[in-house]
Order: sequence, then C-alpha cells, then structure tokens
Amino acid sequence: MVDKRELIKEGLRELMIQVGDNPDREGLLDTPLRVMKSWQEIYSGYSVDIESLFTVFKEDTSDEMIILKNIEMYSMCEHHMMPFYGKAHIAYLPDKKVIGISKLARVLEAYARRLQIQERIAQQVTSALAKHLSPLGAACVIEAKHHCMMCRGVNKQNSEMVTSSLIGVFREDSSARAELFQLLKG
Repeated sequence: MVDKRELIKEGLRELMIQVGDNPDREGLLDTPLRVMKSWQEIYSGYSVDIESLFTVFKEDTSDEMIILKNIEMYSMCEHHMMPFYGKAHIAYLPDKKVIGISKLARVLEAYARRLQIQERIAQQVTSALAKHLSPLGAACVIEAKHHCMMCRGVNKQNSEMVTSSLIGVFREDSSARAELFQLLKG
C-alpha cells in the first residue's frame, strides 16, 4: 500500500524544485511536513459532519431575526489555492427552532475550511440552516479579500468581494430584506 504522506511529501519537494528552490537546503528540509500539518487545519472542513452541529432548541424560542455579525472567516480559493479571508454575517428568522449561536460560526467554519469559492460558502450556510432549522428565512453575507486578486493577476490590494445568499422571507419580502441589511449596517 502506498503511504499518502510520502506521496504528498515527494510532491511538495518536487514543487519546490519546480519553483526554483532546493528542497534539501536547511530552511526547506522540514517544509513538506509543516505544509502537511497546516493543510490538516486549513482543510479540516471536509471531516466535519454538518448535521452534528445542529443542536436545536424548541422551547422559549424567538420569533425575531437572529443575526451573528462579523464572524472571522478564512478559506482557500479552489482556482488558485490561495487564501481569501474576511468576515461573514449569518441571519435567520426562526420558525419554532433555534440553534446555539456558536454553532452558526461552526457551520461557516466547516464550509470555509475547504477548497472553495466565496459564493458557494454563503449558499452552503443558508442551505444547511434551511435543512436543519426550517427557518422562515436565512441569510449569509460574506465580505472578503482574495489573495488571488491581491498578489497576482490584476494586483488590486484594496478590492473586497461581497456575496450573499438569501432564502425564504429575506429573498421574497423586501421589508424583511431591508430590515436585515439595516441591522447589518448598524
């Protein structure tokens, strides 16, 4: 049986050679192992069972909008394998069920810690909320800076991408949507 760790290590050594460096020099000797260890954390979202994050409470629930703002987010662009980072805002309008607030951040983290595009993360978060909470509406707005835009290609360091996924009342009811965006600004 082939040892996956050895294959990755050899692949990373070859990558260092291809970019013009010497993988046998002192500063790079342990780099393949460090990269593999960092990838375990960076791509840890693949091993998360999303359903297990939804501890739902049905008693004493709210019938008002619930918003968790300014959640730090880090992900890796699936096109260039370069980081993008920023903040996300997650909201939902409950229908008899709520979730522990930290679980909203954990759901975001599980999807962000994969090879991704920003738009998909927002959609995956709202889809998970819809599936496991059945809220009247759910929203995820992400504001992020992309290294693939900042340090290569067009080299635009101050650019920021904003994406949203709105479902239920946030998509269908303009007053609910306006209230959501007003609360996100405030």
